[in-house]
Amino acid sequence: MIDWNHTYAAIWRQRQAFLRPVRQIDPIRLDQLLGIEPQKQQMIDNTLRFLAGLPANNALLWGARGTGKSSLVKALLNEYLHEGLRVIEVDKQDLLYLPEIVDDIREHNQRFIIYCDDLSFENGDALYKPLKSVLEGSIEMPPENVLFYATSNRRHLLPEHMRDNLDTLLIDNEVHYSDTIEEKISLSDRFGLRLAFYPQHTQTYLDIVDSYFVDYRGNREALHKSALDFAHQNAAKNGRTAKQFFNAFSND
Repeated sequence: MIDWNHTYAAIWRQRQAFLRPVRQIDPIRLDQLLGIEPQKQQMIDNTLRFLAGLPANNALLWGARGTGKSSLVKALLNEYLHEGLRVIEVDKQDLLYLPEIVDDIREHNQRFIIYCDDLSFENGDALYKPLKSVLEGSIEMPPENVLFYATSNRRHLLPEHMRDNLDTLLIDNEVHYSDTIEEKISLSDRFGLRLAFYPQHTQTYLDIVDSYFVDYRGNREALHKSALDFAHQNAAKNGRTAKQFFNAFSND
């Protein structure tokens, strides 16, 4: 049994069917996340409403890889853990255990975010069905002390194909989507807060690099050139690449 007064995060372990307390939380802070100010503020506002016992929304953070989606959830925990915020991380394949996990925490005083990173489903995948019941409830209302935050590269969480649009009709100037599209949209629609994360501009990438090299005393222009070369090699200019550049070059 977890003592949630002193445990701030836990990870579900399927094989042993238990929540493992996290002893070393990723220390990322909100002020370290650059280039995503609108998304960050909306997540802060939603989380504060949740902590205050006000109506708040489940959140889907979708978009380009490495742009700070998962870091934002971790930073929210670090910011508000002393206000009663707790995070439980669940892998996609473990979503079928969500009802049991929720049952174990619904009576606690703390406010829980169930967090799933890199969430997406394939055609014919039934794992999203337990998620639907947690997001909106079944015969029993979802607990007021639980929200679901997910990150994904897909806007609707399910793969989208051109053929899905073939059965979409325009009737009396109204679009009537095919059953396939309706099913895909209905899942993402259960997230009242859906935030897009786009590829970051070069200057934003360099700003993130500078945030890691605050004490750097060398040639800043040369540092930026090396950082851009590193980004080109990795085919991405984002926060993740900036951190990897720092790991590779911080002692040079």
